Amino acid sequence: MPLSEHEQRLLDQIERELYAEDPKFASTVRGARFRRPARRRRIQGIALFVVGVALLVVGVMVKALWVAEIPVASVLGFLVMFAGVVLALMSGRGHGGEPKGEGKAAQAKTRSSFTQRMEERFRQRFEDQ
Repeated sequence: MPLSEHEQRLLDQIERELYAEDPKFASTVRGARFRRPARRRRIQGIALFVVGVALLVVGVMVKALWVAEIPVASVLGFLVMFAGVVLALMSGRGHGGEPKGEGKAAQAKTRSSFTQRMEERFRQRFEDQ
């Protein structure tokens, strides 16, 4: 059953207020953290990690790749592994999410008025019954 026009407007208003009040939660609920680029970066990080492990093992096994008793390929493999882990872990992090052009005072006022309006509506529902 579709929403009425009035219900749709109320839902849109609640959604806008939620985005203004808590953008991080709103983006989590919306599923923005699991976008395709983040997934791709995570997979690239895992692939880099696997390549780094392979370099690490090959560098230890093949003595011809050693320079002055230092397994250069293994050191390079460790660095590649580290970069892969950093890439995979940082791919899930978002950038800010704070609305542009609004200061903390404006956000606090919006949050306060939104909360007050919702509480008032809640009270009215139970008083009417």
